[in-house]
Amino acid sequence: MPNNSKDESDEHPQRPAQEQPRQPGIESEMEPAPRFENPELRGSGRLVGRVALITGGDSGIGRAVAIAFAREGADVAVVYLNEDDDARETARLIHQHGRRCLLHACNIGSQTACEEAVAQTLRSFGRLDILVNNAAEQHPQPFVTDITPEQLETTFRTNVFAMFFLTAAALPYLKASPTPAIINTTSVTAYRGSPKLLDYSATKGAIVSFTRSLASQLAELKVRVNAVAPGPIWTPLIPATFPADEVASFGSDSPLGRAGEPWECAECYVFLASEAASYMTGQVLHPNGGEIVNG
Repeated sequence: MPNNSKDESDEHPQRPAQEQPRQPGIESEMEPAPRFENPELRGSGRLVGRVALITGGDSGIGRAVAIAFAREGADVAVVYLNEDDDARETARLIHQHGRRCLLHACNIGSQTACEEAVAQTLRSFGRLDILVNNAAEQHPQPFVTDITPEQLETTFRTNVFAMFFLTAAALPYLKASPTPAIINTTSVTAYRGSPKLLDYSATKGAIVSFTRSLASQLAELKVRVNAVAPGPIWTPLIPATFPADEVASFGSDSPLGRAGEPWECAECYVFLASEAASYMTGQVLHPNGGEIVNG
């Protein structure tokens, strides 16, 4: 069971070199465990009575968002690929906050799977108020000619197509909510690029444009659409993507000199989902350790 107690001596521990064989990665195998919750934070009922669907909600930023939403009173549908043990642990943590959790495993690159995820959420909870499009994959390649058509399509299907599929499926129910919100996860790479993550960065740039365009389209319906652009965050995607030596130094080049923890992103999502952000749409928040970005 992950230890998320806060101790000043190990607040930002050294990360040993490590790798995982495949994406999306397993949180329970990471050393040290990502900090998905800050125990000093207390809920204030900002999301009481609401239902959220979160893709990639089993681990990493998605898990932190799911737990933070539950702390604020929301029930949560966790949509994930195949990381069953991580997903069950996330559900246990949500239940600790007294909220309900639906676990739904599927490949969101499929339109049919996205429609079923939304339908299952409605069957379980009877409503949908918040959609968090968070799941993503990335596959480093040294040069543009090394990116195969298969990789290109897979990356765009998971990172971009799924947002279209899920948004379209969820919209009829979001429109019926008194406080609807869509929050998309983009990345600092959308603004500064990443030479080894060319296709991934391209999807994240697309998500920024998707967010702004969708916000304009849905403004008349009072459906707010915003995004979060994390910098280097300690999640399972990191050891499942990069070689061990890069993992050991991950995030050390940020202005704050370290990688962020998932909970440090989650508060952005809570804010954007809550009525505190009622006059915000088409915007992007940047929990990135101090990197200055344009746009």
